[in-house]
Amino acid sequence: SWRGSVVGLGRRIVRSGRLALSLGFCIMSRAGLVRLRRGFRRLFGSLLLLRGRSESVAGSLTNLGNIYDKQGRVDDGLRMLKRALRVYRRVHGDGHEKVADALSCVGVVLQGKGELERAMGKYEEAHAMYVGLYGEDHEHVAMVLANMANVLHDQGKGAEALAMQEKALDIRRRTLGSDHDHVA
Repeated sequence: SWRGSVVGLGRRIVRSGRLALSLGFCIMSRAGLVRLRRGFRRLFGSLLLLRGRSESVAGSLTNLGNIYDKQGRVDDGLRMLKRALRVYRRVHGDGHEKVADALSCVGVVLQGKGELERAMGKYEEAHAMYVGLYGEDHEHVAMVLANMANVLHDQGKGAEALAMQEKALDIRRRTLGSDHDHVA
């Protein structure tokens, strides 16, 4: 029957998606990045068939964006990360951790491209979301403050960058402890 065919197709898609995801986490060499990208593309196609524009799709888009960025395909990576951000916003609305994480990812790529003002805008938006979600004393707040400090440094604003890095370090000391790898 046609229902049996659809169920069978769905199971094959889920299996191929799981396989692609497993490949994605196991292979990180240069040649492996190509296989990894193919695996995530396969997973992304499977997820689109099963769920449409869902959080799983946004996660795959984020992974693809990061892979492209690592391969030096920065514009492709940025395009995927922006798509992921749109999906997360559609699924969760603003003020959600996944949206803030996606904003930070876009900011990192923009900063790498030298688009410092745009990167700072993404970081500021992520910072506001993280503070709204967790308050000032949280590792995510410290991370985005450190990224913002790096932008300020790249803009030649050394004193502001130093003050912001110190604030990020203080938050990490309070939240992670002074023996943690991100602090020591």
